[in-house]
Amino acid sequence: MAPNFVRSTVRDMDGYVPGEQPAPGERIIKLNTNENPFPPSPKVMQAIREMEPELLRRYPNPLAESFCAAAAKVLDVSPDMILAGNGSDDILTIATRTFIPPGGKLAFPDPTYSLYPVLARLQEADCVSVKWEKDWALPAEGLLQTKANAIYLANPNAPSGTFVSPTKIAQLAKDFDGLILVDEAYVDFADDNCLSLVRQLPNIVISRTFSKAYSLAGLRFGFAVAQPAVIEQMTKVKDSYNCDAIAIIAAAAAIEDQEYARRTWEHVRGERQRLSSELTQMGWTVLPSSANFIFAVAPDGRGREAYLGLKRQGILVRHFDKPGLSDKIRITIGTSQENNALLGGIKALTATEKAA
Repeated sequence: MAPNFVRSTVRDMDGYVPGEQPAPGERIIKLNTNENPFPPSPKVMQAIREMEPELLRRYPNPLAESFCAAAAKVLDVSPDMILAGNGSDDILTIATRTFIPPGGKLAFPDPTYSLYPVLARLQEADCVSVKWEKDWALPAEGLLQTKANAIYLANPNAPSGTFVSPTKIAQLAKDFDGLILVDEAYVDFADDNCLSLVRQLPNIVISRTFSKAYSLAGLRFGFAVAQPAVIEQMTKVKDSYNCDAIAIIAAAAAIEDQEYARRTWEHVRGERQRLSSELTQMGWTVLPSSANFIFAVAPDGRGREAYLGLKRQGILVRHFDKPGLSDKIRITIGTSQENNALLGGIKALTATEKAA
């Protein structure tokens, strides 16, 4: 039982539940939390090795200015349009504290990233979920009718991997008086993005992470892109030194090495297509994905059984035990060898079921 001096909101809420993590030394094929299957750029490791010890003795640059300068060149924006964070979850927290008042309202399509309602409740705000329309189309009218202070839109969406065109998001922003945060955690694996909208529309903030595209999930680094006046307000809300010195140096090196990063993205796209095709041939229904994972419906609708059967074989995928999702599993795109093992594991499950 929670102590009575804990806030009632915290006592009554469910926290965010991360994906399973294998125990140290456990041999497992991990395809459940959407990490990049390749190591970080060699230039990242070199930058960390060459780091001056003095940088660890002192507090880091509070605005991560060296990273912002490097990212601005790659993204073709000005450095004052970028805010660095301790992972994109930190950016989401900053945005929630900046744009949604206690007693306010956050809206988002459903299902989506399950951290959003947690952040709203911590802010003592209401959250309203609006079901995606047919074929995961944007429920724009439903979102507008909520009259929320902000709309959070994961694009590509998690857990579906589906993508909403920038044109439709731009129209939503023009029709909406509040903030629209476009959570682009997976956008480097897609064919388009909403970066250009930030220059046109002051009520759009984009958040991105280094956990997926740049193989730095263990480092914790993300950033926001918005118009300078918006970034200025978000900066007031962030922790004093929210990014450590190692993370700033590593993230700058990672985003500068676009050649290496793009090679990993192309591998993921190719394997995503191969895995989707082979699973479809095996009787699975696979949603079109623009992310580094796929969302697949088990042939018999027994998503949980597939998840457990693969886990017994040492293969971790993600299962969501919720209405409308329980017949599916989410599979991170791994290396070719990991994906082959996954396909072999699913074939083994099918053979076992037929034998039974």
